[in-house]
Amino acid sequence: MPAEKVLIVDDEKLVRWSLRQKCEEWGYRVLEADNGSAALRVAHNECPDLVLLDVRLPDASGIDLLEQIKKSNDARAVIMITADPQLDDVKTALKLGAYDFVGKPLDFDELSVAVKNALETTRLRTEVESLRGEVRRRAGYHNVIGVSEKMTELLSFVNKVAISEATTILIQGESGTGKDLIAKTIHYQSRRQDKPFVAINCSAIPETLMEAELFGHERGAFTDAKAMKKGLFEMADGGTLFLDEIGELSLLLQAKLLRVLEDQVIRRVGGVRDMQVDVRVIAASNRDLERAVKETAFRQDLYYRLAIISIFLPPLRDRKDDILPLVEHFIDRYNRKFRKLLTGITDDTRKLLLSYDWPGNVRELKNAVERAMILEESDVLQPDYLPFAVAQQQAAYTAFEMTSGSGNGGRATELPDGRSLPKLFIPEGGTSLEEVERSLVELAMARANRNQTHAARLLDISRDALRYKLKKFGLMHAEED
Repeated sequence: MPAEKVLIVDDEKLVRWSLRQKCEEWGYRVLEADNGSAALRVAHNECPDLVLLDVRLPDASGIDLLEQIKKSNDARAVIMITADPQLDDVKTALKLGAYDFVGKPLDFDELSVAVKNALETTRLRTEVESLRGEVRRRAGYHNVIGVSEKMTELLSFVNKVAISEATTILIQGESGTGKDLIAKTIHYQSRRQDKPFVAINCSAIPETLMEAELFGHERGAFTDAKAMKKGLFEMADGGTLFLDEIGELSLLLQAKLLRVLEDQVIRRVGGVRDMQVDVRVIAASNRDLERAVKETAFRQDLYYRLAIISIFLPPLRDRKDDILPLVEHFIDRYNRKFRKLLTGITDDTRKLLLSYDWPGNVRELKNAVERAMILEESDVLQPDYLPFAVAQQQAAYTAFEMTSGSGNGGRATELPDGRSLPKLFIPEGGTSLEEVERSLVELAMARANRNQTHAARLLDISRDALRYKLKKFGLMHAEED
């Protein structure tokens, strides 16, 4: 790692020389300037990490120079040096962003500590800003994958909500639709993006601890409260609090939450003082909160307060145009994670992915692609390693197609012993899964010429599991028993 650069700005040659000797001894690269204009030129061209700046210069005020240096690069640390510290100068310099003030004659031990701390602070600021930028990049709305008309409209609305001043937002949708991702997107596209994003799953915290978790507690408020603790509302002050699964909150806590939303005021458990907070609350639920209101399981007034801005995430089965773009996104992600070079998917894999209903939504799709990529050894994603549920549904569709005439000219599939499978269809009143399963087993045995090992492989189950199903449905021939 290259040595950090220190710019020394002082009109006294002896001071510059002594500072250079010490800074080089401490391991820094040294730049010099003896007046204000030279200092600005060097700062612009060389981008030093730290500036040691004299308050009194022949052609400029060190305070004015500080302001210009900070404007050009706010992350740069500046330590002011003066033989005659004036209180107003000190106040102004600190207000403008100076890290510290040191007096002449210089105490080099004191200066060494100040320089070290200033550079460490600069490094930390740079790292934090880099991490914030990475978080914003990962959580931005461009990372919500969706090309379907429903998702395009949704993302446009989400962007409007993010830049608005709305303080309560409700996101609803089935499990796995990406409610947490939308919540993060709203936060990191808003003016609050540099403030905390704090999330909690309301179903994961016992009811007895939830109030203290949200609002904090004072020391001695209850048996285990050995110290004061800030709650999530305090921690999220200025930023966003994401309350996932809000439908699981007790009615008592719902009432207390409503007060906070109305007044933006909290009180710690065991406390006597109200505290003002500025928090955007994003709530999410996979429950039908309107129905919960009718069933008196959720407060009507809280629901209406939360639902001022309401966002509904459609399930993946209703936006199948997004499946393949999502798969491409996940392949790219897991290529990096698993150090693989998969280039795409086969036609059979594509058919399987598009024919499945994905009851677990995007989360289930992501897990399916991750599993397949862990096991896949070729350069494209084959159907072999997709989860059984995905392959099973496709097998069911195939069975229906083959036995309903869509693939054999209207004839039922003929078995080796001359019998025919009945045509499979879904009647007006529906059918049982057991009947579908029985037909699939019988079809697999027909396809495999009653070879149980082959039939079990077609169904992606063990031979013992197949024998159990054959006995269960009365399909085991005497010679096979």
